[in-house]
Amino acid sequence: MVARDERELAGAWTRFQRHSVAAPSPDLAPYVERYWLVSWAYEEPYRQLVVPYPNVHLTFVGDTATVRGVSSGHQYRVLAGTGTVFGVAFRPGGFRPLLGAPVSTLTDRSVPARAVFPGEPPGRPDVATVECYLRNRLPDRPDPRAAEAAEIVAAIAARPTVLRVDTLADEAGRTVRGLQRLFADYVGVGPKWVIRRYRLHEVTERLAAGGSVDWAGLAADLGYADQAHLVRDFTSMFGESPTRYAARY
Repeated sequence: MVARDERELAGAWTRFQRHSVAAPSPDLAPYVERYWLVSWAYEEPYRQLVVPYPNVHLTFVGDTATVRGVSSGHQYRVLAGTGTVFGVAFRPGGFRPLLGAPVSTLTDRSVPARAVFPGEPPGRPDVATVECYLRNRLPDRPDPRAAEAAEIVAAIAARPTVLRVDTLADEAGRTVRGLQRLFADYVGVGPKWVIRRYRLHEVTERLAAGGSVDWAGLAADLGYADQAHLVRDFTSMFGESPTRYAARY
């Protein structure tokens, strides 16, 4: 087993990185979930684990603006020296009206921002300049299916009892296939993936809270047949076992 970088462990990474977030203006809230800013300073390169959520991101690094589709699995990015990234996390469903194509066409892909948004991106991004940039590219009218997709994803995130796609489809008044098509078009990943992602988020919440975890009971609560299936899903999504993940915090 590869030895852990000590800068990962017990929250040590917080000495080298700074994170901040800001909420969007009301007119952009149907599209944007949050703005985020990350800065870092490392004398030696650091291998950063990035875990996925069902958000498309627009990122600004120096003079480069990139649209990053939803990642279906964990990724690693190497941070070296000093640097800053300003990002826009779009609301699940909210990027489809701006893209004008199924969001699944961007899944596990990154493209230059100019491929989606014509014109020059802001050279020195901050919330005000990026909001102006986005406002000039909004659709003429709201998309009710984007709002529907966002509401369904929010329900999955808020309700730990949501465990099955067929139950979710019934609640949404759709067939399973219809719900899958909606998610492919507007979210970029399927409803089963989104359910699994948010149920596994509850595992990270319990790990962050400290104390012992009843793994068998937790697996049952989250709809898994047994503890081994839970650990396997967690490791696939996060790139490491729950106990190794917990060591970061």
